Amino acid sequence: MDREIQMIMTFFKIGAFTLGGGYAMIPVIEAEVVTKHGWLTREEVLDTVAIAQSGPGGFATNLITLIA
Repeated sequence: MDREIQMIMTFFKIGAFTLGGGYAMIPVIEAEVVTKHGWLTREEVLDTVAIAQSGPGGFATNLITLIA
């Protein structure tokens, strides 16, 4: 499966089944992105979280946009 399709399906699943807002999604996003798919390292996810917090708009949207 293409990486783009895989990312869309992964982030759709995270958004659909995670309750509590963007900050509640961080552990789920980290598990999917680092452990399951290996798209980023743990350190890269932490850096991405810091950058996403400083941007305007929704936190989860910023985080997913930076990861993709």
